[in-house]
Amino acid sequence: MESGRKEKPMTYPGDSRGFINYLYDRYRDLSMKEICIVFEGQITHQVMKVLTGLMEEQLEGMNEKRVLRRVYHVMVESLQNINRHAETFEDEGGPCPSKGLVLVTRNEDHYQITTGNIIGNGNIEEISMFLGRLNNMDPDALDELYRKQMRDGVISAKGGAGLGFIDIRRKTGNPLDYDILPVDRDSSFFIFTATIPRKQ
Repeated sequence: MESGRKEKPMTYPGDSRGFINYLYDRYRDLSMKEICIVFEGQITHQVMKVLTGLMEEQLEGMNEKRVLRRVYHVMVESLQNINRHAETFEDEGGPCPSKGLVLVTRNEDHYQITTGNIIGNGNIEEISMFLGRLNNMDPDALDELYRKQMRDGVISAKGGAGLGFIDIRRKTGNPLDYDILPVDRDSSFFIFTATIPRKQ
């Protein structure tokens, strides 16, 4: 999904809202859900291990084994998407690499995994078209696309061939919800939500 083009670090206005409030502004119904995990910061491999470990603890003892395996899998894929594709930006004069936000919630009907990260405005059209295409595919078409990408997909300089998004769409059975909020002339904040039904 990435062009592999080397770009200069993006600027971030650094106002008091921060990344957390980008999500709060977009999802004002969080009080209606149980928050399992919320994290803001750099998504390193070590942080990924900690967050998935916390998620495992949250899910222990629950009688939804098949659903919970999907929750765990989607969370891992979502974290890997940030780790691979979040842009480096400038904050207070210095580089701040791969910063992102992770929010896991649940209610009686479903789990939701929401992630957010900075992307370059030059990537908006490609991402929107790709996710829109996935949302319009039936399960058979998604399976075929996944096999095709595994076999001969174009791997970007940052890794992956859109496989994470394809697999999340396949595993959840739901459309992928996303929003792109402008930050400045070079960058935007990409919010992505995957919904996993609790009743399968």
